[in-house]
Amino acid sequence: MKLICKISILAAASAMLASCGLQPLYSGGSNSVVASELGNVAVEPIQGKAGWLMRNALNDQLATFEGSEAKYRLIVELDDKIAGFGVRSNDRITRERRTLRARYQLVRLSDGKVALDATAGSDAGIDVVSSEYATVAAEETALENLSTRVADQIVKRISRFAREQASVDAN
Repeated sequence: MKLICKISILAAASAMLASCGLQPLYSGGSNSVVASELGNVAVEPIQGKAGWLMRNALNDQLATFEGSEAKYRLIVELDDKIAGFGVRSNDRITRERRTLRARYQLVRLSDGKVALDATAGSDAGIDVVSSEYATVAAEETALENLSTRVADQIVKRISRFAREQASVDAN
């Protein structure tokens, strides 16, 4: 009896999910509206090492979509901070938090207007050990991982923007 109840609940949930209008973001593959718009984004240079890592991560993700010409320019400003917060009795830091925040604007090249203005960010915890080299290596690895995570957030937000624009243009 419990099995029949579970099956009926699963069937009802599946029917509700199918009727909610959920659609894959990249439906249509490389020919979709979202994919073609992502291929039309040019990433401006970003200052510093974090900027270099961020720009490479963005270009890696956007390069999979081929566009005919740049229709948008992506401008990114980064805020990279490291703060110590675990302190021993001898005033030595035992833990750090590296935070990477990005404010980005998607500017339409045809008229120079800002089409999207948003922020993204992530943070990572770092153990501070007795070896200074190991701590520096952990900080650098955290920056590389944070750059990839924040770039992924930015590309997802631009994808949603492209889909929203396509639905507005269709109506």
